[in-house]
Order: sequence, then C-alpha cells, then structure tokens
Amino acid sequence: MDVQRISAFSQGSEGGNPAGVVLLQSPASREDMARIAAEVGYSETVFAVAQDDIGKTWRARYFSPESEVPFCGHATIALGAVLGKQHGPGTYSLVLNDANISVEAAESPEGLVATLFSPPTRSRALANDEARDVLALFGLTSDDLDPRLAPAHIHGGANHVVLPLKSRNTLAGMDYDLDKGRNVMRVHDLVTVMLVFIESDQTFVVRNAFASGGVLEDPATGAAAAAFAGYLRDCTWPHGGRFTIRQGEDMGSPSLITVSLDDTKGASVRVTGSAREIT
Repeated sequence: MDVQRISAFSQGSEGGNPAGVVLLQSPASREDMARIAAEVGYSETVFAVAQDDIGKTWRARYFSPESEVPFCGHATIALGAVLGKQHGPGTYSLVLNDANISVEAAESPEGLVATLFSPPTRSRALANDEARDVLALFGLTSDDLDPRLAPAHIHGGANHVVLPLKSRNTLAGMDYDLDKGRNVMRVHDLVTVMLVFIESDQTFVVRNAFASGGVLEDPATGAAAAAFAGYLRDCTWPHGGRFTIRQGEDMGSPSLITVSLDDTKGASVRVTGSAREIT
C-alpha cells in the first residue's frame, strides 16, 4: 500500500500533526490496516476506498498504532488535502464507522487547506469516577481548574474529556504515565483527554493526551476540537461563531486549528486547517 504522509493543521512549513493517508483500490482487512498503521507509527493513519466512479464519496477508517478509532480530525484534514491534490478542490463525502461526514479541499496562497464537517456533537458533566480518575492521572486537583468552564465529557464523533486549567504553566507542565493513561482512557471509553488554557473567549491553548492509541500526546486533535466546539455551544460560551486552538507548542510542533459553528445545539461544526506534505 502507498502511504502518503501529511502534516495537518500545520503553520506554513512547520508543525502540524503527521498522519498517514492510504487511498485503496479495494477494501483492506482490519488486520492489514492495523499492521500498516503500527508500521507508519503516526498517531493515526486513514484508509479510504472510493464508493463511486468519480471519487466523490469515500469509505474511511482510522487506525492508531494500537487501535481503531471512530473518527480522527487531523487525519480527515490530511485525507482532504490528498483528495484535493489528486481530484481537485471540492467537497468529498466520507462514510465512517458511525457517521457520515464530509471534507472540503481548497487552495490557498500557502498551499492546501481542508475543512471537515464534523459528526453531531454532545456533552455532559463528568461523572464522579471520571473526574477522580482523570484528575489523578495528571496529578491535578479541583484547585487547578478554571472556574469559568466546568470539566466535561465531550463528543464530536469520538469521546473526550476536557479539563480547563487556570494556569498556562500547569498546561506546559502536563505529564502522566502512558500505561496508566491507557488504562484510564479505556476504562472510561475515551479517545483523548484535552487540557485547555483559556487565553481569550475565542483563543485556546491546548494539549491532548492520547494514551488510548499508544501516543503520549497529539500535536493537533481535530476531533477533540469539534467536540470542544459543541461543548462551548452547549454551555453558551461567547464563542462568537468562530474560535482558534493553538496546540503542539509545548512539544515543539506548533499547530493551528480554526473552528466555525452556529448556535444549533448538536449540529455539525466546521474544523479548518492547512496541510503540508512530509518529505
């Protein structure tokens, strides 16, 4: 299989989150996809096979080095960039395991840009055991949390927990044991835990722990960004219809995610990012 390597949510020639993209001529076995994703070693590799003769609808599946995930934002942006390069700018329909979404490919002066239209979003308060286990994993207490935004269980195609932090220094010092994180995330059926510093009402600095996939940290997490947007909408945060996420700064891979949304609770949100080929 030909694996294309794309960094999604990049800033110019730097940063972003690497993803593998494999365009298949026919469906591959789960075992083969899992093996290739492990060999590639990125946090996710997406496998897509065309469902029509004109390449406008694709069946897509996402694999981390250790597991299949239902939806991955940065790999979707990478897939959109590859489809745009090979088939031209436009909108492509994607059939996922649990949802139907789309990705739009466009050109910009800086190169390829893609926008994913997420699965429906939802959120809820954390259960006591979820809050206890996730806080303990990072060595945090309730005193470390920003009271302006409650910790929550958020969903936008995959399950995440978000922990808003008072201090940028606390965010910068994020650390945890990978094996313990894997266990906590699998017990509570989480793909990532999203730690957030509120820089302004429309700007957030983020780190995402991805132990469920065998990766300590993601430099850009589009699926969590979509889920977070749904949560901000649910709690009537003054998002202004658009906000940005800066991620990856503390791991030396600066990434920029732009999210657009309306006030329709549960509706899809739009997650946009640049993409660059990894050579």
